[in-house]
Amino acid sequence: MEIWINPACSKCRSALTLLDAEGADYTVRRYLEDVPSPDEIRQVLGRLGLEPWDITRTQEAVAEELGLKDWARDAGERDRWIEALAAHPKLIQRPIITAEDGTAVVGRSEEAVRDALAR
Repeated sequence: MEIWINPACSKCRSALTLLDAEGADYTVRRYLEDVPSPDEIRQVLGRLGLEPWDITRTQEAVAEELGLKDWARDAGERDRWIEALAAHPKLIQRPIITAEDGTAVVGRSEEAVRDALAR
């Protein structure tokens, strides 16, 4: 199990606390420092069953600078979104937990973290 975190994020810290309390075996990826490649983002999206705009933090200042609100959310623009996430990892929703069964969850709630643990 791997968890992508921003240490400054309270949701990430809560997820780590729960994983520790449950004795989970996991690795931490500080994705702002160890930035995922476009291919890694594609793999995680596949595991999540989501599109890049589904995991984009559109309230970030860089989202406004890029004009993300006006970007199309369709297959033709998918790579553009993925490239933006790779270039600006602060836009990636967090924490993302990759489960042992090949799936992943956005662990913003206790229920989502427990879901990852159960897989």
